[in-house]
Amino acid sequence: MPVLRWIRRNLVVLAGLLTLAYMILPNIVVMVFSFNKPNGRFNYAWQRFSLDAWKDPCGVADLCGSLSLSLRIAFWATIGATALGTMIAFALVRYRFRARGAINSLIFLPMAMPEVVMAASLLTLFLNMGAQLGFWTVLIAHIMFCLSFVVTAVKARVMSMDPRLEEAARDLYAGPVQTFVRVTLPIAAPGIAAGALLAFALSFDDFIITNFNAGSTVTFPMFVWGSAQRGTPVQINVIGTAMFVIAVAVVLAGQLVANRRRSNARK
Repeated sequence: MPVLRWIRRNLVVLAGLLTLAYMILPNIVVMVFSFNKPNGRFNYAWQRFSLDAWKDPCGVADLCGSLSLSLRIAFWATIGATALGTMIAFALVRYRFRARGAINSLIFLPMAMPEVVMAASLLTLFLNMGAQLGFWTVLIAHIMFCLSFVVTAVKARVMSMDPRLEEAARDLYAGPVQTFVRVTLPIAAPGIAAGALLAFALSFDDFIITNFNAGSTVTFPMFVWGSAQRGTPVQINVIGTAMFVIAVAVVLAGQLVANRRRSNARK
């Protein structure tokens, strides 16, 4: 039958679309319920359309404060993890030194280790050091577990780089700094950007490691978890929808820039 033949030809595309729809469905539910006006404390059943939560997203006490804290932690964790991860990735790819293989294996431990194990280990370390739990302990913990993801992303990009491009720059009398800034860094930039975006998303979203090492500090994921115990305000859906839209916009903007660069290179 023509229908079955068409399905067989497009089976991979259909499977991809169904998977994408399955992944986006929770975000659509969050988006829809951001326009809800529940009768009680729980925003789990649709009642009636309202823009009240969008007009006053900070109407719930401490919500915007916890959001601001999560954004600050994610920003500085991204800066720290990206800087350290980029240097580690270049060192692992470009240089030969003792224990290089062991370090390569250790880099993947935070990615393979259960978060609760890492959270408990970091908490034990901070308590033994006498550190006061709060903003700085959370930031150090986030940099630690984001580091592996940045190293993996940057390392993959650096390994695919053609060393002849840097040799050509040196043949044209470019110094080490000039070669790095004008040749090496632009080529490695997509991997660095991917690692940075991944680190920001992981840091902003983390709950388990943060909950162990935050003390009295309350980040946005911890606020959401605490609110769910006594009633989820609609403003949480508003913040979630805004973050989703911003993330999609960043991805689309990056794709448009990449397509434009490719079209210019062909010309």
